[in-house]
Amino acid sequence: MPARHSHLRPGAVRGALADSLAALRDELDIPDDYPPEALAEAERAASSSAVDGSDADRADMTDIRFHTIDPPTSRDLDQAMHLERSGDGFVVHYAIADVAAFVTPGGALDQEVRRRGQTLYAPDGAVPLHPEPLSHGVASLLPDERRRAYVWRIQLDASGAVGDVDLTRAWVRSRRKWSYDEAQREIDAGTAPDEVALLRVIGPLRIERESARGGASLNIPEEEVVETEHGYDLIRRAPLPVEDWNAQISLLTGMAAADLMLAAGVGILRTLPPADEESLAEFRATTRALGRPWPDGVDYGEYLRTLDPDDSATAAVMVAATVLFRGAGYEAFDGEPPEETEQAAIGAPYAHTTAPLRRLVDRWSLAICEAEANGREVPQWAADSLGELPGTMQRTGTLASRLDSGAVDRIEAAVLTSRIGDALDAAVVAETKAGCRVQIIDPFVTAHVPQQATAGTEVRVRVVSTDIAAGGVELELAG
Repeated sequence: MPARHSHLRPGAVRGALADSLAALRDELDIPDDYPPEALAEAERAASSSAVDGSDADRADMTDIRFHTIDPPTSRDLDQAMHLERSGDGFVVHYAIADVAAFVTPGGALDQEVRRRGQTLYAPDGAVPLHPEPLSHGVASLLPDERRRAYVWRIQLDASGAVGDVDLTRAWVRSRRKWSYDEAQREIDAGTAPDEVALLRVIGPLRIERESARGGASLNIPEEEVVETEHGYDLIRRAPLPVEDWNAQISLLTGMAAADLMLAAGVGILRTLPPADEESLAEFRATTRALGRPWPDGVDYGEYLRTLDPDDSATAAVMVAATVLFRGAGYEAFDGEPPEETEQAAIGAPYAHTTAPLRRLVDRWSLAICEAEANGREVPQWAADSLGELPGTMQRTGTLASRLDSGAVDRIEAAVLTSRIGDALDAAVVAETKAGCRVQIIDPFVTAHVPQQATAGTEVRVRVVSTDIAAGGVELELAG
């Protein structure tokens, strides 16, 4: 069949994609502006003392040289770290934005953020959990600013194992906002300050401990949409080592939080059941199809850690591995802990506690942990509303997933619009009742083909048509 490319010009493709993404927001009823009373409450809180009176006893830790490491355009900075050696071991200071200091329980802002649940991310702009006067302003750990924070102090021994853990509400000041590229470059060059450079030591130690637990961090490559003369292309960027090391500090803190809440007999855990046999078989078949087979007798976490980040197939394997992480949820408890306390991918109990600007549940985790760490009663607002959180996070998590998958479908349709009529290399990653699912190698698109093909085989697929408005792609086997 001769190639028959789309009649749409690049400008028309861009317009069609923008219209489609806007329609998706309307279809999913994505929140837009904040109610006036909620925004007014946020602005008042941004210019006053802490609404919960916590400033009176807040420690001064502004002498600690904290640093943030985030994507270059981020303004909602939840975490800042300071790492230091202590004898043969280490001390991790991890400051987390004190959002509870700005939100009056039961107030208009509290009600709105409970409705939103989490920040939603889309190609045409994020929908923040908290208004920008807080999330991009006084609650964000921006550099050279005196900020309120919960500060974790976690002692590690020479092997990276956890010793004593403390948690304090304090004033902090970040010294610099690093991008991942900047941090990696200066750590590699030996020019990063010790409080950042120690990531190169502590990160791998924590990864070794993760491996010993049977855990596996899943560092999904980032997707980036780039414009070309013919329309769009979809590029995946493999994470830098510093991103994994940085994530290990967050995971360390989440595990410490889970331990504190389990000891207190009250809290909320992030749980994940072990992967079932069907998911394991599907992932194994996919790795074969991608030419990077998962060896028998090797734990999936160990297998994922052996993948070469510079290998073009690694991104596809990592994306396929998400099939192993289905069924994540939240378990709230007050008294007896839940039967299942473990997050299987981490290999330990775990709690979301390091992103309160972007995730509702973290505000509760921090308040409960700070009370337990200092021998005080859990704040009444947190105890009374704890049982509502799993439902809220499940509802808003589903919305976030629908927004993400819908946006990806529309972007993939836009990317393939300029390839209509082309035959592309692909691997069959799964057989379905109505055909098969394939991973196109370039551009990096996963789609359905309404014809049977055996999982694990390489095929050629032809792009028959695309529908940017609906996020649809029609493919057929090309021989």
